[in-house]
Amino acid sequence: MTRAIDIARAVDEQASLDTLAEMVRQKSYSETPGERVLAERMVEIMLGLGMEAYLMPVEAKRVNAIGIWRGTGGGKSILFNGHLDTNPVTEGWTVDPWGGLVDDKFIYGIGVSNMKAGDASYLCAVRTLIENGVRLKGDVILTFVIGELQGGVGTLAAVNAGLRADYFINSEPSDLMAVTMHAEAFTFVIELQGITRHLSKREHAVDAIRAACDLIPELTDLTFSDAPTEEHRSINRVHVGTIRGALGREFHEWRPPQVADFARLTGSGRYGPGQTEENALSDIRKLLEGLMARWPGLQATVHTQKSAGRPIMPAFQVARDSRIVTSINAAYLAIRGEAQPTGAITPTGYYGTDAGHLYKHGGMEGVVCGPGGRYNTMPDERVDIPDYLDMIRIYILTICDICELQ
Repeated sequence: MTRAIDIARAVDEQASLDTLAEMVRQKSYSETPGERVLAERMVEIMLGLGMEAYLMPVEAKRVNAIGIWRGTGGGKSILFNGHLDTNPVTEGWTVDPWGGLVDDKFIYGIGVSNMKAGDASYLCAVRTLIENGVRLKGDVILTFVIGELQGGVGTLAAVNAGLRADYFINSEPSDLMAVTMHAEAFTFVIELQGITRHLSKREHAVDAIRAACDLIPELTDLTFSDAPTEEHRSINRVHVGTIRGALGREFHEWRPPQVADFARLTGSGRYGPGQTEENALSDIRKLLEGLMARWPGLQATVHTQKSAGRPIMPAFQVARDSRIVTSINAAYLAIRGEAQPTGAITPTGYYGTDAGHLYKHGGMEGVVCGPGGRYNTMPDERVDIPDYLDMIRIYILTICDICELQ
């Protein structure tokens, strides 16, 4: 451990910032050619370090970048996972989203938090170890995937291609906290059918818009009845994202003097490992039954909505005493001098991440832990420089512990 700590403390900070800045400058919007350009660059960098590296086909011309640093044998292996694709730039930026700007506190850019800082952290951790002449017993696998924003198609392709390790770290932004559980998501559509009247007779109507307004607070407060523990319940959440009401299913909006007889709400729910979508829908239906009792004559239904051809990100969990969790906890303590926050920590616990595919379809134990988070998906997206550099150091110690120094 002493040698690993010395190496971690000797991380080349400027080179690490330069690497991340270069990644930020590559415009890698999801489902655009820029994804492939950045993936090709990641392969080039890994080959330059002496690693095995290649592009893995995903769909059409979209590819993952995969790198393997082979160990000498006898140690456990670890797989790092992060996505290269980013959200688009929104309004309100005051710096160049692709400038890779670094000041005395932050590094800025679209996707720097979600999640190029995580990608760069494990790349720089491996580079630091290689440049310091380290040999490991176990393999280190680096996966830079695309399509996380389309349900994790890149990671699912990697898993389906047979990539496996004893443990994994998904580097989604968690502000360096060790997230041991996150939710699975589903999209729902609720339709409310009332009875219209002219506003002069609204006392005899059943107003679908008012009924929707009555329902939304109940949905917002809902947790699901099949949560096996309070920790599971802590990542249950229901959110209504859109609401539309007017006359009829065609939403005729030119007759505002009439009471709206139809409303449609769309939203998203989150439930933990071991919980089910079927039970979640059953709990929502119970709310709808109560709503119909309060609003005689109202008809209310709910159904789910799937994205055609796209996978669902599964829920994820790992025991707090798993070796990967205790290893990264020990690394955090060694670098920061305090205990690492660990558990089903929100807001990360509400996310869907590629950890779900690695856990469910890959059968691997792992943890979600990465830099960034507090300035995620917002104008002037940025990452604290100390967090980014400490993440590299924590990954170095975790790699050395899991894979074992030769």
